[in-house]
Amino acid sequence: MAKTSEFCMEEKKIIRLYHAGNLVIENPDVHYSRKNADFGQGFYTSDDEEFSRRWARKRKGQKTYVNVYDLDCSDLKIRVLQRDAEWFRYIFGNRRGKPDECDADVIIGPIANDTIYDTFGIFTSGFISDEDALAMLKEGPEYRQTVLKSEKAAQQLKWIEAEELSSEEIREYRKTVAAEEESFIQTITKMM
Repeated sequence: MAKTSEFCMEEKKIIRLYHAGNLVIENPDVHYSRKNADFGQGFYTSDDEEFSRRWARKRKGQKTYVNVYDLDCSDLKIRVLQRDAEWFRYIFGNRRGKPDECDADVIIGPIANDTIYDTFGIFTSGFISDEDALAMLKEGPEYRQTVLKSEKAAQQLKWIEAEELSSEEIREYRKTVAAEEESFIQTITKMM
């Protein structure tokens, strides 16, 4: 396990976070998400507003929002991961149903591109080695996620607002994701 890191330095005790979805979420539940997600159970956000908007999807009959929050990092244990073997072991441990041994309140680290670009089965199929899977996951753009893991972190998260996205905005953002996905798939296909 990586040691916890002081991501929020003295000059940055508050970080702005974004969460896209079909609900206005003023009080997130850190126990709601899937246990087999990259960083295990928690409330998933990003400090990258542009990425959060790209992640938004339109569902029939529902509105789509980007919720905006400020996280007070004071007295939180924060674990920062990089795109390396330790990160790979952690996300794949969670995906394979191993108990999440992280004792941090917040985890900040890269999103695995296979979840963004819908190629999940390739990397967890067992047909390629962990070393090859990690090499492929290092390809493409690196987007970071900030996951609130504890009730303490949730209590230090302040909801600011929720902005509704139009269908046109979502279509435009999805075009960007589609172009990145195509490039990512072409790259990993060549690597295989």
